[in-house]
Amino acid sequence: MKLNKFLSVFLLFLSFMMNAQDTIVAKSLYQYPKDQLKTDEYGQKYFYDESQKAKIYEINGETVVVMDELVLKKNPHFNNQLDRNYYYFLNKKLNRVYPLFLTALEQYRGIQNDLQKLDKNDQRSYIKQRQNALANQYEAQLRDLTTSEGRVFAKLMNRATGKTVYEIIRELRGGWSAFWWNVKGNIADVDIKEPYDPHRNRTDLFVESLLQSNWNYGYLQPYPGASEYKIKK
Repeated sequence: MKLNKFLSVFLLFLSFMMNAQDTIVAKSLYQYPKDQLKTDEYGQKYFYDESQKAKIYEINGETVVVMDELVLKKNPHFNNQLDRNYYYFLNKKLNRVYPLFLTALEQYRGIQNDLQKLDKNDQRSYIKQRQNALANQYEAQLRDLTTSEGRVFAKLMNRATGKTVYEIIRELRGGWSAFWWNVKGNIADVDIKEPYDPHRNRTDLFVESLLQSNWNYGYLQPYPGASEYKIKK
């Protein structure tokens, strides 16, 4: 039974790949604008088709299509219709909060990189100038998000940085500020101390499944380092 199911999935996937390639092959590499062509590590020119997630080469007069790696992920098991509705509800929240998450992550990583280039004395001055402003932006984002969006935002930040929102605020503002923001978060039913754990938390499992699906189909772009995250058991 498992073998038959595997073969069915494989044949469906193979059919999808063949149809996708047929669609792309119809257009030669040299029909694309020259300023959109790229060069790979071997010096070969190619055009990257974002919609199809594939590189288009022209080799010896033949069009060659190299598809991106596609990770097949199945949806988690749903216990009932309410479970399924909650999954698609989370998908809407994820898509709304994802751009804010990308901005916050880029700014946070930028500050971390800048700090590594400074000595301790310069770091203190830099922290006063930049980190307070960044902390204010985190606080404003948390205030503007709904409760469910705040939960998703907090989990995404933990997935990407390895730190909870509580730890990030404590790092930027000190423990007293983090304490009060945790109190406010708990009032809004958002625990900013709770880590992202798809193995033990069903909501986090749903978020992880949705991330992989949205990245797979190109609805959302993975943040740098997204593939390095491993679910801890």
